[in-house]
Amino acid sequence: MSQSVLLNIARASIQEVLQAEESINRGELLENYPILSEVVATEVTLYLNGKTRGTSRSQTSEHSLLEDIILNAKRAAFQDSDFIPISTSEYLHTSVELILFTADGPISHRDDPILKEP
Repeated sequence: MSQSVLLNIARASIQEVLQAEESINRGELLENYPILSEVVATEVTLYLNGKTRGTSRSQTSEHSLLEDIILNAKRAAFQDSDFIPISTSEYLHTSVELILFTADGPISHRDDPILKEP
């Protein structure tokens, strides 16, 4: 499974809230990527203009990797007490970093904003 799949899940989680509709097909993802059903703790951090815009980290491994990414992405975007909920325009300029806390150590993935500054 590529890192882009994991980052796409994080982004789709945020978009579900912004668009007020469910779009993540959990069954299909779990069928295509069985590793997503394994219990793995994650951290999702959003960056806007190189500065933290929200973050959420699992304290323990309680959820499947899929559910943990979804929960932390939504919490980082909308429930970080240090920030107001993210707006659509901010989201489009935000990069997403996802850290998986595996038995072999942390694995980090980061993407670029959907829209880059001119």
